[in-house]
Amino acid sequence: MECLCLVWALEKLHYYLDGSAFEVITDFNAVKSLLNMETTNRHMLRWQIAIQKYGGNMTIVHKAGNIHKNADGIISWALANTSDNPAYVPLEAEPQIPIEGINITDIGTEFFEKVRESYEQDKNCHILTSLLDKDCKDTFLVNELDEFWKNSYSEGRFHLFDGIIYHRNKHSCVMTLCSRLRINTILHECHDSIYYVHLSEYRTLERVKNCAWWPS
Repeated sequence: MECLCLVWALEKLHYYLDGSAFEVITDFNAVKSLLNMETTNRHMLRWQIAIQKYGGNMTIVHKAGNIHKNADGIISWALANTSDNPAYVPLEAEPQIPIEGINITDIGTEFFEKVRESYEQDKNCHILTSLLDKDCKDTFLVNELDEFWKNSYSEGRFHLFDGIIYHRNKHSCVMTLCSRLRINTILHECHDSIYYVHLSEYRTLERVKNCAWWPS
């Protein structure tokens, strides 16, 4: 997990680190040997490839955990809710819903544009977009839907937000896909992405269910 954290941090800070000499301080020995490690472990190999471009400028230094408490203090220290705190929230303001999870992905805005475009090529999604956009139950359009889609629509399972159709079930509400290319992109992100380290079949399916929905 510590090696994956390094990969994630380098990707996020790439624009600041590219071309600069910098030092990574860690209390985990395996991270120090990551660049030169000879291994057949596919996870480690993928991470090695991901950080190779920083190899000439990056120095990884090991620092024992019991003398590395400065980082623990920064993580644990909570700032007072005052006006000089960047995260200051006025007491009279409505509290924001906290972020309870973050997904790391290489998918950009172009993907969602392609999803919207794919709806135009699919009969059921095109009809659903029209029905949901107008928020009306046009009987003629509803009857044009295939039986499976019609039943889901009648059960109130579809919602439209920002041009994307979302499918709701008991525990989640995820985007609807109809293009095989877009489906393959999601499958890649949930299984082959360096951030998800080739999860098992069961865990991959669970992650897919939390990202997207399509018939079958």
